[in-house]
Amino acid sequence: MSGLIDALVIVAVAALVIVRQFRASRVDADRRWWILPMILAVVALREPHLLDAHHPIASALVLGAELLVGLATGAGWAWTTRIWVEADGAVWSRSTKASVGVWILGIGLRAGLFALGTLFGVHQDSSALMLALASTLLVRSGILIWRVQRLDRTPVESTAYGERTARTTWKERV
Repeated sequence: MSGLIDALVIVAVAALVIVRQFRASRVDADRRWWILPMILAVVALREPHLLDAHHPIASALVLGAELLVGLATGAGWAWTTRIWVEADGAVWSRSTKASVGVWILGIGLRAGLFALGTLFGVHQDSSALMLALASTLLVRSGILIWRVQRLDRTPVESTAYGERTARTTWKERV
């Protein structure tokens, strides 16, 4: 793929994922949550210019740092996501304001890595950014599913008015 198409795919996937995460959505732990990150990783790894041929060591270091930032961003995003269980046992999630901070920090670090690579003359292709986005999504989804599986999802019994009061077993005398 050309760099322009890669950039458009990255922006579209990031926008789709970010917008969806700031709306409450039902979490299904049985879903194949790893498919989108794996598709992005395969597309990124198929690119022949993942590493700069003229600066292979510096390029590998920048790529490694990019992947570490992606992993940290995904972990931070997963731990700042609010999850809750509804009365019927369904699990829901929504990103918080802290998640926005994680994203801003992650984007800032990536921009700094890009500037550092450019300063050293390393040619950076968009496939490295796509691979880092795949790692972000994979780690975020994996941690979120792990958190969901640890929750107690038994349905809560409630009264007609939604109050969670215990029923007494003794009889009242009139």
